[in-house]
Amino acid sequence: MIKKIDHIGIAVKSIEEALIFYESLGLKMAHTEAESEQRVVVAFMPAGESEVELVEPIEEDGPVTRFLQKRGEGVHHICFEVIDIHKLLARLKERGVELVDGEPRIGTGGKKIAFIHPKEAHGVLIELYEKVPDEKVPPLVDLEALRERLRLQSKAARAGLEEFISALQKRGENRKE
Repeated sequence: MIKKIDHIGIAVKSIEEALIFYESLGLKMAHTEAESEQRVVVAFMPAGESEVELVEPIEEDGPVTRFLQKRGEGVHHICFEVIDIHKLLARLKERGVELVDGEPRIGTGGKKIAFIHPKEAHGVLIELYEKVPDEKVPPLVDLEALRERLRLQSKAARAGLEEFISALQKRGENRKE
């Protein structure tokens, strides 16, 4: 069911700083993306049939920020490209494997992804990814523009959530009267 190692994700404090080293190895940044759910920007560098993914957090309370605070910079996850993510997840569930994602979700580039809890893989976070037919590799975009877009999305989402909570609280107060 596993086709190949698609990429190795490396958590970094600064993509630009990390690029200095990886470019000295001869790798070149091919594309960048913002991942709003995880509140990170990512940069992909092809390495043969696989890629190295640099993952930089944007917010202080995101999962990658917590990873960096606890473990420091380094390997964050290994991603395997799989043939049928639904079948593989079902098989893992049958075997009692703890999953972060019981069902695939949409990740960067429109891919179907799911994560296996690190305690199941001896401390390694495993990402499963299934290629979708119309998947497109995003372009190389200015990292600062990605960071700003992500900050604005996050700010808008927080404002919407605060507005929703406020409305619920007002509704509760009105019922008491």
